[in-house]
Amino acid sequence: MSFTKYLRQIWKRPKENKPYKERLISWRKENVVTKVERPTRLDRAKALGYKSKQGFIVTRVRIKKGTRKRPIKRKGKKPHSMGTRIPAKKSKQWIAEERVSKKFPNLEVLNSYWAADDGINRWYEVILVDKNHPQIKNDKDVKWILEKQHKGRVYKGKTSSAKKSRGLRKKGFGTEKIRPSIKSNESRGK
Repeated sequence: MSFTKYLRQIWKRPKENKPYKERLISWRKENVVTKVERPTRLDRAKALGYKSKQGFIVTRVRIKKGTRKRPIKRKGKKPHSMGTRIPAKKSKQWIAEERVSKKFPNLEVLNSYWAADDGINRWYEVILVDKNHPQIKNDKDVKWILEKQHKGRVYKGKTSSAKKSRGLRKKGFGTEKIRPSIKSNESRGK
């Protein structure tokens, strides 16, 4: 077995390992978005396109669990089902990627993966690429991210987690109202 296969097996049940709990204690004290020296899950990062060379940056993001609370203006007596907790139409991972992209506007988000979670928070590690770095410009595997159609790809929903959240992992029967997007399909009928 190769080294990455062993790593993958360890990360299948991460909560059984002692270092996992110790990491969470230190991660809770960190800022919401923290630059990381090297990825915590090397096997996952390499599978998503990370290379240990200049131009690649990894950040860890903390995001709260649960639905978001939105105030609803209402009058009169309403049933309990009309609450203020409304689930977002984006996945937590997609929201985390957007927050990192906002924090580092000169970098482009390549991909992200789950790192840890506890009762309140969830952590994701986001792989960023420096578009102006010469090593990225010369790398044939990542050079595609420099093209103009990939500028701000997180906000366009082009990352892997965003495509999953938009329902684009499936094709054919049952996906008629998903493409090109749910919003445009709603306006098409009008």
